Amino acid sequence: MKVYFIGAGPGDVELMTLKGNRRLHSCSYVMHAGSLINPEILSALPESTQIYDTSKLNLEEQITIYIEARSADQDVARLQSGDLSIYGAIAEQMRALDELGIQYEIIPGVSSVAASAATLKSELTLPEISQTVIFSRISGRTEVPPDEDLEKLASHKCTLCLFLSIHKIREVVKKLTAHYPRETPVIVVYKASWKDEKIIRGNIETIADKVEKEGIRLTALILVGAVFNTKDFKDSRLYSKEYSHLFRKKNVGTK
Repeated sequence: MKVYFIGAGPGDVELMTLKGNRRLHSCSYVMHAGSLINPEILSALPESTQIYDTSKLNLEEQITIYIEARSADQDVARLQSGDLSIYGAIAEQMRALDELGIQYEIIPGVSSVAASAATLKSELTLPEISQTVIFSRISGRTEVPPDEDLEKLASHKCTLCLFLSIHKIREVVKKLTAHYPRETPVIVVYKASWKDEKIIRGNIETIADKVEKEGIRLTALILVGAVFNTKDFKDSRLYSKEYSHLFRKKNVGTK
C-alpha cells in the first residue's frame, strides 16, 4: 500500500500531468481538496473508487482514512490543487505517514503561478526589469514570520506572486505602497485556467476597488511588478549572436 500526493494542477483538466492522472486512476481511495479540484477530474474515476472531500475533514480524520486503506491494502491518491510544494499542507501528513510506516510518493503539478503567467502571456522575469520572483502571502490564520512581512518583501521591488491574500486586498495594497510606485501594475487572476477564469488588471492605486467591485474573496492569485506593464526591455543574451555557450559557438551559424 502506498499514498500518492498528486498535484492536480491549477484547474484545467489537461494541465494535470500524465503521471499524476495515471496514478490517480490506479488508486482505490481518493482524497481531494474540495472545490479547489475540478469536478471533471473526479467524475472520470471508476464508480468503485472511494472518494473523500478533505476540506470537510481534520487531520486526524484524514489519517484514519490512510489507516483504513492500509488495512485493505489499497493505494491512496491525495489530490491537491496546483503544485504540492507551495502551501500544500502535506508536511504534517507525511510526518504522520512516517510515524505509521506508510510509504508515500509526491507527484508535482502545474502551479497557479505558471497558469496565471500563461493566461497573461507574460514572463515573470525580464532582463534589467526583474530577475527575482517572490512567492508569499499576507498573514492570516497562519502567521507569516516577522522577517517575511509583506512590507519588507516589497522593499525588493521585484515580481511578487501572492497566494491566500485576496480577501485582504486593501491590507496588501497598504503594505505594497511603502515601496512600490503607485502606478506599479497589479493583476488578479481568479481561478486560473478554469472555464470561469477572470482577470482583473489595475495598479497599486486602483486594484482594491476593482477587486471589491467584482466580489472576489477566494481562489485568486495577486501578481505585482513592472514586468506586467512594459515592452521596453532588453533582449535576453541567451539568443544573442554575440553570446556563446556550450551548445553554440560565438558567431557561428547553423544549417
